[in-house]
Amino acid sequence: MAAPLTTAPTLVFLHGFAESREVWTDFTRSFPAGYRLLAPNLPGHGTNRAPVPDFSMEAQARYVAQYLTDKGAADPVLLVAHSMGGYVALALAERYPSRVAGLALINSTALPDTDEKRQNREKNIGFVERHGVEKFMDSFVRPLFAPANRDRLAEARELLEEIGKATPAATFAGALRGMAARPDRTAVLARAAFPVLTVAGKHDVAVPFDDSVRQAALPATAAALFLEGSGHLAYLEQPEETRRAVLALAAAVFGE
Repeated sequence: MAAPLTTAPTLVFLHGFAESREVWTDFTRSFPAGYRLLAPNLPGHGTNRAPVPDFSMEAQARYVAQYLTDKGAADPVLLVAHSMGGYVALALAERYPSRVAGLALINSTALPDTDEKRQNREKNIGFVERHGVEKFMDSFVRPLFAPANRDRLAEARELLEEIGKATPAATFAGALRGMAARPDRTAVLARAAFPVLTVAGKHDVAVPFDDSVRQAALPATAAALFLEGSGHLAYLEQPEETRRAVLALAAAVFGE
């Protein structure tokens, strides 16, 4: 049963692969009380352990759309999305453009996987099948931080490792293949009727920085935050700068 419709301006935070809604806790702690903040666990992640027949970005976007309906979120909403969450947000914006007031892509891309990236995802699936999720997570998270942050942000790194190790192996395989199969969605950005914020880290090993720079120029109404001291985890590595950029987008979108 859907919750009563709320009129509060709503920000929806979508986490990345092998993460959960917990990653947004510190980041959103100081957001103004006038905003409604929603952060679902994407299918197969966190406490969302219902069987997942389809891990495609399109299926996950449908899940988020239904989640917003169930929560009584007033359309349109501002999507704040990290990595895989950005792929889901782009699929949602393509399918339900009227439900999107704005989009913040944090270390994410509208481009599809390269052949090399797809092959690497299959190798990662094979590694998890042979050695297990815990062994994979022992080496997966650390390189996502910029070199200078890997030891400095040990607590954040350990949080991501802990969340990842609790993620089912079936989610790893399904989500990796779902990401590998996603199409090019640069056209979604090029024709977006809503403002788009691109947040990119200079040391991002997952999303090439140059791709992010080019992507930032696609939307008609665009903003960008390029971070010299971040890797793939801007919301953890440079949270103050990232938070300010997201709040500026929210103010522009909702007229606060």
